[in-house]
Amino acid sequence: MKEIVFKNKKVRYRSEGKGKHVILLHGFAEDGRLWDHQVKELKQHFHFIIPDIPGSGSSEMLNGKVPLALYADAVKAIADAEIKKGPKTFTLIGHSMGGYISMAFAEKYPELLNGLGLFHSTSYADDEQKKEIRNKGIDFIKKNGAASFLKNTVQNLFSEKSKNEKPGLIEKLLNLSKDFSSAALIQYYRAMRDRPDRSSVLQKFQQPVLFIQGMHDNAVPLNSGLAQSHLPGICFFKVLNDSGHMGMWEEETEATAYMKHFLMNI
Repeated sequence: MKEIVFKNKKVRYRSEGKGKHVILLHGFAEDGRLWDHQVKELKQHFHFIIPDIPGSGSSEMLNGKVPLALYADAVKAIADAEIKKGPKTFTLIGHSMGGYISMAFAEKYPELLNGLGLFHSTSYADDEQKKEIRNKGIDFIKKNGAASFLKNTVQNLFSEKSKNEKPGLIEKLLNLSKDFSSAALIQYYRAMRDRPDRSSVLQKFQQPVLFIQGMHDNAVPLNSGLAQSHLPGICFFKVLNDSGHMGMWEEETEATAYMKHFLMNI
C-alpha cells in the first residue's frame, strides 16, 4: 500500500503492473480488493492504481459533508502522486458509487482522461423514489448500525443464479465490508443522494466510454444503462446476462475479458 495525505487524512492505494495507467474505483461498502481478480489477470498489460476511497478500507474518513466531487479531488491527488513520468492521462473505471465519483472526476478534469468506465453505474441523479430509499437507509444505519444494514442489503446485489450457485459471494462481500463505520456509510449515502445529473458530461466527453451492466441488477437497472449508452460519441457496452450488481465477481472471466478489450482499444 502507498499513501498520500488529503485534507489532513491518510488515503491509501495500491499500484500494480506496467503499461497504460488505469485507476479502478470501488463502490459503496467495498474497498480496493473488489478488483483483485481483474488486476491479477491484466496487470501484465496495464499499470493499475487502486485506491481505498476515503472512509473505506485502510483510508481515513474525510470530515463533514463530502460531495462526490471532493472524492474526485482525492483521486486526482493520488494520480498526481503516482503518475510522474510520461503522459499524465489515464483511464478511470468505477463500480457503482465509484462510477458516480468517476463522473464527477470527468466533469472537473476531462483533460486527464483517455477513457471512462461505468461498471454497474450511471450518470443520472437519484430520482425521488431512490432518494427516499437513501433516507430510509440512513435512518436504519443510525438506529441499527452498519453491520445490520449491510447484512440486510448485500444479498440484494446478486442475481438469483449467483445466490443459488455461488452463495459464498455474499459472505465474501460481507467480509469485505465488515469494518465499515456507520458514519462512513451515512456520508456516502448522503453524497450519492445529493449528486447532480451528469449525463451532459457523457455527451461532452470526447474519449471512449465503457458501460458494463448486469441483466439482473436491482441497484442500477439495465434500462438505465441502455438509456445513457447513446450519449457519448464512442461507446463500449456489455451486458452480463447472469449478473446482478457485482459482475466483476459474478461473471469475473467475462467481465475481465471485456474490460481488457476496452482498455486495449484506448
